Amino acid sequence: MSGIPKRYQELMSRFPEVGNAYEAVGDAVHAAGPLDDRTRALIKIAVSTGARLDGAVRSHVRKARKTGVTYEEMVHVVLLSLPTIGFPAMMSALKAVDEIMQLKDGAEKNQ
Repeated sequence: MSGIPKRYQELMSRFPEVGNAYEAVGDAVHAAGPLDDRTRALIKIAVSTGARLDGAVRSHVRKARKTGVTYEEMVHVVLLSLPTIGFPAMMSALKAVDEIMQLKDGAEKNQ
């Protein structure tokens, strides 16, 4: 379940100008402030959870993992959403975190 989603690869192949512009906007907003990679990654999980964007949650979990964010940190961010956005949205995001962070060999989720 790791890697760049097929649909995103297809977008980049079919519409490279659009994909490159999208990535440039992302790079610009990342560089626009003082937050570090880990903090931004956790915020993106939170925003995606709140917006109920399951695909985005999954994407940001993969990216967060690369910055060293632990499973426990991701779960805490998702749990913090419960009082604000409700149980179903929180559970959906928690499922996504669990599925992405589950390693194929059964190793610990925070590795």
